Amino acid sequence: MTMIRIDIISLFPGMFEGFLNQSILKRAQDKKLVEIHIHDLREYSTEKRKSVDDTAFGGGAGMVMMIEPIVNCIEALQKTTTFDEVIYLSPDGELLDQEMANNLSMKKNLLLLCGRYKGIDQRIRDHWITKEISIGEYVLSGGELPAAVVTDAIVRLIPGVLSDESSALLDSFQGELLDAPVYTRPADFRGYKVPDVLLSGDHAKINDWRYEESLKKTEKRQDTD
Repeated sequence: MTMIRIDIISLFPGMFEGFLNQSILKRAQDKKLVEIHIHDLREYSTEKRKSVDDTAFGGGAGMVMMIEPIVNCIEALQKTTTFDEVIYLSPDGELLDQEMANNLSMKKNLLLLCGRYKGIDQRIRDHWITKEISIGEYVLSGGELPAAVVTDAIVRLIPGVLSDESSALLDSFQGELLDAPVYTRPADFRGYKVPDVLLSGDHAKINDWRYEESLKKTEKRQDTD
């Protein structure tokens, strides 16, 4: 059985409490398919006030996360775990897509670092980080939400996590086409009806319809890009 361990370094570990204890992520942990550990970066600071940031050399607005507490944390975790990737969540990282999520889901141990403020000391990126990931070309207050997104995208792909083993494989972006529209009960709601073909019981026609709808949806998306 596949088991993945994900460690997350954050200044605000409490942000993950509700997210990790609901729905698919909770079920995956209960099934022992994934272990998720959150680490408070301030615990690795040697400063009297547990500071983890300082002004940038050369001046400029904003604070920078210091090298020492981050490296202390990474190296402490590396003493007990060999990480396949040490990932920094950053707006200028490689854009997360389904292929990347698929690849990461086949790893055994992942370490995610959540940035804050103006970012982290560049030396960390140069010498300790092995991969940088962005969830979009926009700036958030920190890396906690991106870390949550990456974690969710990975965990749902682990065999045994979803109740329907084929669900993850049929998601949008798994192939070249987006997923077809989906419907459920009632078949007629205020005059808005489900396409007749989906009620026909003819699986060959249903598959053809879904393929055609996927093509239309994909082409429409490409036209707006």
